[in-house]
Amino acid sequence: MIIDINTLLAWGAVYKKVSPGELIFSEGAECSYYNQLVSGTVRWVNIDEEGKEYIQTIIEPGECFGEIPLFDDGVYAASAIADEEVVLIRLRKITFLQLIKENYEIHFAFTKLLAKRVRFKFLILKSIAYHAPEVRIAALLNYLKKENKNFCSNCNQLKLTRQQIADMTGLRVETVIRSMRNMHHKGEIVIERGKVFY
Repeated sequence: MIIDINTLLAWGAVYKKVSPGELIFSEGAECSYYNQLVSGTVRWVNIDEEGKEYIQTIIEPGECFGEIPLFDDGVYAASAIADEEVVLIRLRKITFLQLIKENYEIHFAFTKLLAKRVRFKFLILKSIAYHAPEVRIAALLNYLKKENKNFCSNCNQLKLTRQQIADMTGLRVETVIRSMRNMHHKGEIVIERGKVFY
């Protein structure tokens, strides 16, 4: 968790409930709030003119999202959509900026988070440069496993669908299915009853 919920509440943050499929904010919109997920999952996506989604990341409870315009005063770089019923806590941008000015530890945590997210983008771009789909998928799975993100903590089961993996790697879902089957045959992943373990 980036910021303790009690700290956020003390600074005037409020809870917001969001229905499945509801847009929390859209790419290109002005940023007014710091958002931190309390429950549910949110996909942070870019959507092209044909409606195809490219998933930047899937946000899990305790994570923040949409933080870039808090620091550069630009617009949102991607849209945030609730995958299920979501509860988030949000703090007005101006108050958030004052909070991090007065709390070095929180400011440093954001520096580390932004560096980690930039590193992830470099990793994905590098894997896209290799045209082999299995390399892209393996790079994504390695990163998520290392970060303990989108995996069941006690059984190593991947919590992403094949479609979500396709949307995160820029591949077609059919390619992901075929590539993951090949990875299973090579012993790189385990597939049991449609579930992926890594």
